Amino acid sequence: MKPNKLIYTLLLFLLIYSCDNNSTTEDVLPDEEQQDNTDDGPDNNDDPDQDNGNAPTYEKAGEVEILNSDLIDQNPVLINDAGNNLVYLMNKKGEIIFDWNINNGNLGNDCFIESNGKLLAMLESEETLIALGGQGGKIELLDKEGNVEWQFTYSSEDYILHHDAERMPNGNVLLMVWEKLSASNAIAIGYKQEIDIYPDAIIEVDPTNNEIVWEWHMWDHLVQDYDENLPYYGSISENPHLIDINYNQLENGDVSHANGIEYDATNDIIYLSVNFYHEIWAIDHSTTTEEASSHEGGNYNMGGDLIYRFGNPEAYGDFESKRMFNNNHHPNLIEDNTMFVFGNGSDQLQSTVFEIEIPETFKNQNNEFNEPSILWSFTDPELFSPKVSGAVTLPNGNILITEGDFGVWEVTRDKEVVWKFSGDGFYWRTYSYTENELISNDILNPN
Repeated sequence: MKPNKLIYTLLLFLLIYSCDNNSTTEDVLPDEEQQDNTDDGPDNNDDPDQDNGNAPTYEKAGEVEILNSDLIDQNPVLINDAGNNLVYLMNKKGEIIFDWNINNGNLGNDCFIESNGKLLAMLESEETLIALGGQGGKIELLDKEGNVEWQFTYSSEDYILHHDAERMPNGNVLLMVWEKLSASNAIAIGYKQEIDIYPDAIIEVDPTNNEIVWEWHMWDHLVQDYDENLPYYGSISENPHLIDINYNQLENGDVSHANGIEYDATNDIIYLSVNFYHEIWAIDHSTTTEEASSHEGGNYNMGGDLIYRFGNPEAYGDFESKRMFNNNHHPNLIEDNTMFVFGNGSDQLQSTVFEIEIPETFKNQNNEFNEPSILWSFTDPELFSPKVSGAVTLPNGNILITEGDFGVWEVTRDKEVVWKFSGDGFYWRTYSYTENELISNDILNPN
């Protein structure tokens, strides 16, 4: 072969090889990688009206699953992550768009944004002498920079705030308390074990002076059938408005473990979620403190006795009616006569959100006393948290469900799951706020 033909042949070979090689590389790139190669790096668009990559970037709180984007409520949600001691606003992409500095103690569970944009937060006090799951001891009102505008501490070896709080229309705050009853006093009132116990109580605090202006104590409304020679002796089935002190026999003395409080301002009623009785208790707040310690007085003339209870008929000696809860959290009034309750479902390893119709008239007869109508419910084989959790409504009518050990679900009234969030936290509750609310309170900047 002549030299000029040899050179021509080599050049032709190299050209063909080069074309084949480039074509193969393009073909094996997935579409998304090709798109990434176009979008990554500096913005080469010289149009001055374009953003040029200056849009804010946010930290991801966890993973988001979009199941039906057309039906998702796009308003931000407030996440209370007690596992990581974080309180933050998150968009539906799972991005943290605002967070609070919690500098004065670990979360004691509930936190929520009030109408003025302040964060009301339950926190653990510096010294916790009663250590039960959900203990707190302190409540604070924080501005968006984390500055404390109000603080109330109620923590000693004899009592401690825990779990939840409720702001009332008059500005006062309802708080949940565990009170220590010594082993000798517990035995003296008919408790079966000689151990310290911690019954629940409720106090109402005036934040202008931190005075307790009203209180209710579980131990004023007991019944026991253990020893006829001791106080409170009687039959729970004949006294369903009272509380059987021996219903639970736990070694740590946490006999009731209330975990959520809700206030019905229209009817002046407090609803208390009582986890270890598997019930919701209704208490007449129209009483004076003196009446609340008795069995008379108030709008229902029952003093501080339970004017209504539901969720677990066995707790008041009714073994015929159907049981609704096996552990429960977050009594959340939607309207005056309807309420969401998160049923943890510890017996079935499957949780259920119930929407319940509260009866207009409370009955005091056994076997007719409780179990309201269920208007709506949602469950799923994958929905289960034995602790914490709750449900709230969204502006578009969907239901936002907090699954404490997992994250958050958004479901429609037709029970379609449209959105999920999951992370590595322990999620107490999730609340929803409109973007306009957050902008008007200067928490978020307008777009």
